[in-house]
Amino acid sequence: MPSFLLEAASSPSMLRLQDVGMHCGLEYTSYPYFSKVEPYSRYAHSLGVAMIVYRFTGDPKQALAGLYHDIATPCFSHVVDFLKGDHEAQESTEEATRSIIENDPKNIENLCKSGIKLDEVDDYHHYPIADNDSPKLSADRLEYSLANFLHFGFASKEETQSLYDDLIVSKDEEGTVELAFKNLDKAKRFGHLMMKNADMYSRKEDRYAMEMLSRLLRRAIEEKVIAETDLYGREKDLVLKLSQSHLSRGWEDFTRLSRVETKPDPSSHPFFAASIMTKKRWIDPLVHGQGRLSELDAEFGKMVHDFLGLSFDETLYGYAE
Repeated sequence: MPSFLLEAASSPSMLRLQDVGMHCGLEYTSYPYFSKVEPYSRYAHSLGVAMIVYRFTGDPKQALAGLYHDIATPCFSHVVDFLKGDHEAQESTEEATRSIIENDPKNIENLCKSGIKLDEVDDYHHYPIADNDSPKLSADRLEYSLANFLHFGFASKEETQSLYDDLIVSKDEEGTVELAFKNLDKAKRFGHLMMKNADMYSRKEDRYAMEMLSRLLRRAIEEKVIAETDLYGREKDLVLKLSQSHLSRGWEDFTRLSRVETKPDPSSHPFFAASIMTKKRWIDPLVHGQGRLSELDAEFGKMVHDFLGLSFDETLYGYAE
């Protein structure tokens, strides 16, 4: 990593992200598919995004914007979007980005040293390689996609590397720069693996766990077990407050959550029953000089069509074994 990124990544507000997970609290549950997943923090994700941006742009401003893009992410990440009723857009966690950057003296010192203005790094939406409108491919979506391919065993390290190595900077339908695959076969493989991610993010287990944890956090705030400011600390400290309070049973129940059904199980009682919406996360990668994968590969196009047609109207019931 270049020295300017290493220094920026060492500020207290960035280091806090080492104890904020990417999996939105699901790693604390007893779901079988999380039992062997290695830790994946917002800090690691942010470093990855910054390095991807820097590789494809060579621009320190854009790389720093990528580094800082999650600096305001609260504990349990998008669970706080659920807490705020932002189930489908999941953007409320970005609201404090600028204030957190500018209120950390170390960040300001590093920016001054680099000769970069706060206005140039406080919103990565300004830089299409860092972030763009879904379902386009950006550094942000690319990083967590590739990381999950590895963490959940969807692809080997060698295959994941080969997908990354196939990317170049191209231009989309509107003439805006975008990361694109050189080869259709690589785009197809990425697309099919990405749909495994898409399924995971929207499956009933993920939706239920995030709703369950958001309900516990809401009650903890209402009963003054925690303050809203605690959400912007470290997860280990928040977990400690929950587990040592009169709400400890609620936290224990969350960690025991192991399965979710769409029909009630007559042999046991669910934690609660609810219909839960969520954001549909997916990517339609660009193939350089050819177009979108959904237009080039009928099988992928059908996968996308079926995914977007998913209904979240069913009632979900969560249980502990």
